[in-house]
Amino acid sequence: MDSASIGLAAIVVGACMLATVAVADESPTFVVDLKDGVVTPQSLEVPANSQFRLELHNSGSSPAEFESIELRKEKVLGPGASSFVVIRRLDPGEYRFFDDFHRGMPPATLVAKELAAR
Repeated sequence: MDSASIGLAAIVVGACMLATVAVADESPTFVVDLKDGVVTPQSLEVPANSQFRLELHNSGSSPAEFESIELRKEKVLGPGASSFVVIRRLDPGEYRFFDDFHRGMPPATLVAKELAAR
């Protein structure tokens, strides 16, 4: 492969990465707070069949781990830390999640619903 082809390949890869970031930025974002085992909100309605972000905040004084076996997602957060997970697509239904570092607390639920037609 010559240098011109390598340069063109780098430009194409870079453009694809920017397009992916732009799509993720347009996704609706929902906030979840983890505070020493308490997950807020306990139930969160999200759109089914479309991408969205869960913005995770640990406002507690101990580490937290967002965990969902059904969603196949987990994220560890130190005290005061924030992060996010991107959910690509969910079928309509309910999906449990919890703070895996505080297993004695009740799980929270994502409720994926179809958007109402306008």
